[in-house]
Amino acid sequence: MSRKTIATKDQSPQRPLTPSAKHPLLRFLRKPLQIIRTNFRAYFTINAIVYGLVITGLIAATVFPNLSATRVAILEDNGTADLVRSLINTPWLFSLTILGVNLTTGALWIVLPSLIVPFAGIAMFAYKTFTLGLAMAPTTKIMAVALIPHSLTILIEFQAYALLMFGAYILGRSWVRPATIGTRNHRQGYVRGLQQLGWLSLSTLPLFIVGAIWEAFSLRYLVSPLTQWLL
Repeated sequence: MSRKTIATKDQSPQRPLTPSAKHPLLRFLRKPLQIIRTNFRAYFTINAIVYGLVITGLIAATVFPNLSATRVAILEDNGTADLVRSLINTPWLFSLTILGVNLTTGALWIVLPSLIVPFAGIAMFAYKTFTLGLAMAPTTKIMAVALIPHSLTILIEFQAYALLMFGAYILGRSWVRPATIGTRNHRQGYVRGLQQLGWLSLSTLPLFIVGAIWEAFSLRYLVSPLTQWLL
């Protein structure tokens, strides 16, 4: 091969990097976004159920304060309230604890039941969502002020739970009706649905992390100043 040919090859322009090659996060999010686009109606419905139940719980506890009082008493009895009070002054440790609780809740209430019984996690966490709404109801002035920054926590963290419920729906539908995901039998449908649940579960991690950090730091640094300012 001549030197001229080698020089020509060395000087050939390089192919520009695509946006997905430049940003690994885009590659990480591409598959979940494809799943959402393909099943957008189900995704929208799951979100309506999740946020609707949170709002229903908030309203129900406001109209019937005994519901909220019962839920708060349960949190006191099981030690949750004491744990929050002991960690609130150390926000990074508080964030880590919140993250662990949220991941455990998603796994135990949504993912694991859905691996055994189709759609079981959706029904179970629907009930859990309503009870969480009861616990967060602004039944006192201080809780009403705390709900101002906490509303962003609700938006972020429950979006993560909605994605897990959406994944549970995809798994259940693929398992019961394999043709909806392009497979010929229930076993293949289960495997394909499980793969999509896995991708959606991975996409919840950034939401759970951001939500935990915001929840811990907003409770530590925003609620008290807002209470003094507004009350």
